[in-house]
Amino acid sequence: MKDTYLVDNYSINCKGNLIDLSTPKIMSIINTTPDSFYDGGKYNSIEKAIEKVEKDLSNNATIIDIGGHSTKPNAKEVSEDEELRRTIPVIEAIIKRFPDVLISIDTFRGKIAQEALLAGAAMINDISAWELDEKMFNVITQFKVPYVLMHMQGTPKTMQENPTYKNVTKDIIYFLSKKIAKLQENNVIDIIIDPGFGFGKSLDNNYELMGNLKYFSHLNYPILSGISRKSMIYKLLNTNSLKSINGTTALNMYALLNGAKILRVHDTEEANECIQIFNKTNQYQT
Repeated sequence: MKDTYLVDNYSINCKGNLIDLSTPKIMSIINTTPDSFYDGGKYNSIEKAIEKVEKDLSNNATIIDIGGHSTKPNAKEVSEDEELRRTIPVIEAIIKRFPDVLISIDTFRGKIAQEALLAGAAMINDISAWELDEKMFNVITQFKVPYVLMHMQGTPKTMQENPTYKNVTKDIIYFLSKKIAKLQENNVIDIIIDPGFGFGKSLDNNYELMGNLKYFSHLNYPILSGISRKSMIYKLLNTNSLKSINGTTALNMYALLNGAKILRVHDTEEANECIQIFNKTNQYQT
């Protein structure tokens, strides 16, 4: 019997196109930075980024997530000008090569989000829920594109120093519910929620959140799961990010079974296979 807490009729409006989330979708990660925790430097040229997009689209990626500022723990701050230089030309080149592609801009800065949307991006992915830049809220409410609302405790520089919660699941659901209410008051309706695995959470916090992921469906918005190759996998398994794809796939399947509608991943081929197996199995649930 299907679990009643899982809602299947979500959709988001991207550039006038309704993206049906009744079946899960893939968000491909493309970091145009030299220092991201897993793929830093791999895609910091337009040619390399376009090659990655072509590969990911062939693996059924629906959204391409472009980020120009590393947000790993203790990441170095970069200027707005540098973040713009790393992202906008890449977005423009990708859209020129793939006119129908849906691009998400991964940034916590309002100015970067605005310039990316003007360059053709269709979605904002903000790790800070506009806590790090109040200008971001103005951009969200002005453009009303789909917005990934993520929880983070602290800042990228401080988030892993001593994350503390009374009850990590309840605390984050409450945080997200307040943010959702603010967005709804301003007629922003295409909201995607992200518990923020790895952002101001201990190892146990991360697995408690994953174990309770189904409860986030009560917020009545699609859930994005972003656990690809993160330390919550390789620290538990005593390995490293390069050897974490099996653990990533295992957690992706767990997330799908507990309501996730978007998988944000580095490895689209494996995510695509995971979703195909999930969809096939799901056909026979009664």
